[in-house]
Amino acid sequence: MKKFLAIAGLIAFSLPAMAQDTPTRVTADELAWKENPAFPKGVQIATLVGDPTKAGDVVVLRIKFPPNFQMPPHTHPYSEVVTVISGNIGTSHGETLEKKRELLKPGSLWVYPAKHPHFAWTENEEGILQVQFVGPGGIDYINPADDPRKK
Repeated sequence: MKKFLAIAGLIAFSLPAMAQDTPTRVTADELAWKENPAFPKGVQIATLVGDPTKAGDVVVLRIKFPPNFQMPPHTHPYSEVVTVISGNIGTSHGETLEKKRELLKPGSLWVYPAKHPHFAWTENEEGILQVQFVGPGGIDYINPADDPRKK
């Protein structure tokens, strides 16, 4: 497991450099925040690098969670490297929400392998995550009733 985390960390730091042949710089003021029908209402996403719909594309997203939010248990078809940018955000793995919860501060990082069930939450403040992966993107909810695309 330690070897996997070390490799994932190295990949995470090299992903932006591999994403394009020309230098890229994105400032916070340039981010275009949008809702995505695959995520619960109130969640906003900004794409910094890549195209999440393209296979093999290196993608860097920012995801903004509103205060007092719970992201239901779900999986992705890709391994992801996630960093807390602002706010305090909780995350854990499993197919059901846990009662005992620890919030992670800005600068915290975690890695989840592809198809690994996990969930996230905020408490009384907004939280922003940066997510890096190799496309295509996707999300599958453990409980189909949680999927906003089916409502």
